[in-house]
Amino acid sequence: MIALAPWQALLDALGWVVAEIYELLPNYGVTIILLTIVIRLVLLPLGIKQVRSMQHMQIVQPRIKQVQQKFKGNKQRQQEETMKLYKEYGVNPFSGCWPVLLQFPILISMYSVLRWPQHPIHVPTDSALYAAVSQQIPETLDGQPDSPQIETQAQINELDLPGPTSGTSFLGMNLLCSAVHAGNTDATLAAQSPTGQQLQYPVNCGSDVVDRIPYYVFAVLMFATTFFQQRQMQNASPPGASSQQQAVLKLMPILFGVFGVFFPAGLVLYWTTSNAWQIGQQYFMLKSRPTAEQMAERAKAKPQKAEKKGFMASMMERAEQQRQLRGTGTPKPGAKKPGNPKPGSNPKPGSNPKPGSNPKQSGSGGNGSGGDPKKRPKR
Repeated sequence: MIALAPWQALLDALGWVVAEIYELLPNYGVTIILLTIVIRLVLLPLGIKQVRSMQHMQIVQPRIKQVQQKFKGNKQRQQEETMKLYKEYGVNPFSGCWPVLLQFPILISMYSVLRWPQHPIHVPTDSALYAAVSQQIPETLDGQPDSPQIETQAQINELDLPGPTSGTSFLGMNLLCSAVHAGNTDATLAAQSPTGQQLQYPVNCGSDVVDRIPYYVFAVLMFATTFFQQRQMQNASPPGASSQQQAVLKLMPILFGVFGVFFPAGLVLYWTTSNAWQIGQQYFMLKSRPTAEQMAERAKAKPQKAEKKGFMASMMERAEQQRQLRGTGTPKPGAKKPGNPKPGSNPKPGSNPKPGSNPKQSGSGGNGSGGDPKKRPKR
């Protein structure tokens, strides 16, 4: 795993929360479900913002299309007018990205905490959950935290394994196993000893075809809920989404369907529960759709913070500066400034030629030499 101290601290904190929930309700499956609900509640504001952002983009999209058609040959003007529309309706096109991006770090964190064997241990060693898991995957010779650690495969073979699964069972599944291990009497979970040796722990993941059914059911549920949740997002997204976005929406259910086969059943339970929550949340939110008038009124009523500019405000300011520069224009290098006469063309101080007279001519000769005609040189 990533050996960064803040990341390890986050994993340890998450493991502590799992262990505390397990202390209250000593059922590993219920613990994971409650932990999922806690995480979804923490992410609820971002989830609401994501759905609202997609709805707002749907409403503004027809006007964006009009702007694109009106300024078809001027990309910069398109961007300026689009930014004005976003500001007018209070739309932030980037606010819907964060919930999607946050799912992957959370999934990686849950995988690190719920995957066993794990090194380092993220669950407190004095917790009931650690004791339940140690009956199947002991880190030490007698399962106690202060005992010598297991370093060789021979030490594992001397233990009475596989141990009882009562501490990690849920709906007929051992949540430490995956669908690949289900029904396999020779199922093993790999680990690495502190000395770097590869270890194999024999684990009870069932012994017949019937024992595989709940694992396969949850793998299918993980795929189905991911697919349905992505379809909800696709229907709520503005029309004309990019081909890359469409490809991601189609690929994610397949990708997580494969994960559902190889991930531990505990992680599959977490992801399925998270999808079910998200589906219900989006269902109720998509029923309440704001109008364009409501969006414009909210944007006008929203107080503007002068001391701190947001991303959209900065982009609007830069676009306005570019527009002003194009409007006023800047002189090219070497160009003469307006009102600046050519060198030598200014009359001398004190000489004020009469209107209509030629300053180059003086007297009747018209040769421009000036002075008294008698003093002219002879030809």
